[in-house]
This record gives sequence, C-alpha cells and structure tokens, in this order.
Amino acid sequence: MSETGGVREVKSAARTVELLELLALRGDRPARLQELADELEVPRSSMYALLQTLISRGWVRTDVTGSLYGIGIHALLTGTSYLDSDPRVRAVRPYLDEASEALGETIHMARLDGQDVAYLATRESHEYLRTISRVGRRLPAHIGALGKAVLAERPDTDLPEGPYEARTPNSHTTRESLAADLAEVRRRGYSVDREEGVPGIVGFGFALRYDAPAQDAISCSVPVARLSAEHEGRIVAVMREIRAKIEATVPGGGVRGAVHWRK
Repeated sequence: MSETGGVREVKSAARTVELLELLALRGDRPARLQELADELEVPRSSMYALLQTLISRGWVRTDVTGSLYGIGIHALLTGTSYLDSDPRVRAVRPYLDEASEALGETIHMARLDGQDVAYLATRESHEYLRTISRVGRRLPAHIGALGKAVLAERPDTDLPEGPYEARTPNSHTTRESLAADLAEVRRRGYSVDREEGVPGIVGFGFALRYDAPAQDAISCSVPVARLSAEHEGRIVAVMREIRAKIEATVPGGGVRGAVHWRK
C-alpha cells in the first residue's frame, strides 16, 4: 500500500478518485461496467457497488438502460467551488476581461498540474472565427503556449524523458526540441505556440511570476487567418502589460489574507 506524507493510502478512497478521474478523462465517451472494472483492475461486483454509491450521490450518472456511466453533476459543482475559492483566479479574472476587450481574442488562464496544465478561466473572442476551449480542460504542458510558459520557469532537468504525445505535426515530441524552444521562451520572455496543439491556432503564453517557480500562466489564442505581424506585435504588448498588472496585484506570497494552498 502506498503512503502519502507518512500516512498509508486509504484503498477505497483511492479507488473512488481513480474512477472519477477515469470518467472525467473519457469526456463524452460513456463507459460500460466491464470497461471500468478492467481499466482499474477491480472485480466487477465491487465496481458495480461503487458506481451505484456514486450515482446516488450525484458524482456519476448513468443512461436509461443503466449500462453506460459518465461523470456526474457534482463533479462540476465541486470544480466550480475550487474556482470560486481560489484567490488568484478571482484576482486575475478582471485582467482577462481587460485583455479580451483590448484584443478581441480568446484569453486563458491555466495552472500547472503534474505534467499537464488545467484551464481555470477563459474569455472567448467575440469574433465569428474563434478558438474553442472550456474551463476544466487539460492539456499536456509540452503542448501549447500556457504549458511552455510555465515549463520555461523551471530547469530543463525537470522535463520528462519522452517521447512526448503529439497533437499536431507541429507538436514537440522529444525532450531536445522542447528544451530548445524553452530556451527561446526564456530569451524572449513569453512562449509562442504555432499550431502545436490545435491546427490553425497560434497562442502566446505569459507566466505569472507571483510564485517561484511560476504555477500559473495567461495566454492569448488567435486563428492563423486573423494573425498579421502588426496584430501579433499588439498582442505581445498588451499581454505583457496585463501580466505586469496581475503581478503587481498579486505579489509574491499571493493575495493578502488568503490561505496559501500547497497547490
């Protein structure tokens, strides 16, 4: 049995979390009982009992036949509570609005979570041609402007060995190519994602350095069809200014009077 901070892991709690994370990762692909039992290496009868308990409490939902399972609404309510209680998300939101108004493009905030970044806030572009994203989305940190912005705040020795997952032909798949890109991010002061995560989309990422190393970042995403050299220059200038305002508002150590969570 594994241990966390010297305390033995509670097997039933770990299994419940693993099940919820698996269902969340599947998104709009509901799972059957046997699939879940096989994936988590749990007896079918034990998995069924766990699912029924979670269904009764709103953490899992099932279809009218009772044979398909997906993540339940209480997962959303808990996630919303996390966002509402996080002082840094609250502090950053008005500046995302300001950036969105100034640029007319989609603006994101995300946080590093293991080898991924999790999207915490998004302001969508008002243009007809826009990127598609949502709060709660996860993306490997080596893919995209947000992840590269925070990875560049860390030594390259922290990077996993690879090979890395590719989302498009432009995605980094080796540690060497990612490290070379991160060196440019450090030199430039911000990251650039040219269709690495989504075809047709360019992103510009800026680490928020109120933590050391940075855990959070903001970005601006723009369709290639709307990106000129002049527009790119304006995006970089506005986002640099927005980052400076955020870092002045949320100094090192976080928001005054707030609880300083480990993560």
